[in-house]
Amino acid sequence: METTNPRVSKREFISRVATRSELPIRVVSKVYESLLGELTGAVSCGETVVLTSFGRFYRQDHKGHKVRFGKSDVDDYVVLKFSASSSFNRRLGENEDDISPESYGAIEDADEFENVTEDRELRAAS
Repeated sequence: METTNPRVSKREFISRVATRSELPIRVVSKVYESLLGELTGAVSCGETVVLTSFGRFYRQDHKGHKVRFGKSDVDDYVVLKFSASSSFNRRLGENEDDISPESYGAIEDADEFENVTEDRELRAAS
């Protein structure tokens, strides 16, 4: 028997955020489009976007290659990469109602440490 992962459409996602935030769908939709536009623009320019307690988005360059059984070769290309923060990964397995306020504080402390470490790594790589 084949199982599929449930998917959430853009419309459903925006609707859920609007319900949770108690904001109008039009406002959430505009914020959604602005957020993705800014993220795409920053990563396209080579910047790494770090969202505390969520993760980081960055671009990864790939070298083109020859194709054995094709008419044309594959040129160099760029892909968007995402690396989830450790605190976000920990929260994936937890039930939102089971997380205590103390856990949120510990998660935020871990994220702050993670951000400082990432900043140092980025400066060292530059």
